[in-house]
Amino acid sequence: MTVHSALRDHPSWGKLVEYIRELAFLDGGSDDAFTLASGRSSRWFFDTKPVMMHPECSHLLGELFNARIDELGADFVGGLELGAVPLTAIVITSSDADCPRRGFMVRKEPKGRGGRKTNNPPGIEGSSLAGGGRIVILEDVTTTGGSSIKAVQMIHQATDCEVVAVISIVDREEGAVDAFAAAGIHFESIMTRSDVAGQ
Repeated sequence: MTVHSALRDHPSWGKLVEYIRELAFLDGGSDDAFTLASGRSSRWFFDTKPVMMHPECSHLLGELFNARIDELGADFVGGLELGAVPLTAIVITSSDADCPRRGFMVRKEPKGRGGRKTNNPPGIEGSSLAGGGRIVILEDVTTTGGSSIKAVQMIHQATDCEVVAVISIVDREEGAVDAFAAAGIHFESIMTRSDVAGQ
């Protein structure tokens, strides 16, 4: 199970699941109802953008993500454009003011230059990772985990940072757990497809 027990027991967890069901989830009723960005077909579709742009939902997301990220002791959070960008903003703005977290984004296609002031390698923008640190990669919806695994590999190859986990809003339960385990990457989600779909 990718959802940490501390989150399931958190007073805000059930409310966020309800919001995801209401604002982000569609059940097409057949296995090929929707074509996903990966090209796969699925009965279920999640669009978490309306959730991340909703004031109460963004507060709940920040609270739940930071509860886990605090436990993991991460200095930085970030992930691939586009889905992880608003999520990164939510997490850093709701992190503890006494120990603020910094954020970054990983471009799918580097522009050919790194951060001119940050000394980040090409394709990594935002806070400087040049001094190293512990990172949690954020993702909105995880299907197979392939994109986040590439982001982790890029960070490990191009910086002195350590990626301690990948955390997603929703694990679609379509192979990500096994893929992350095979890559030696700790993976969690705030909720699973089963939590939202009830099956």
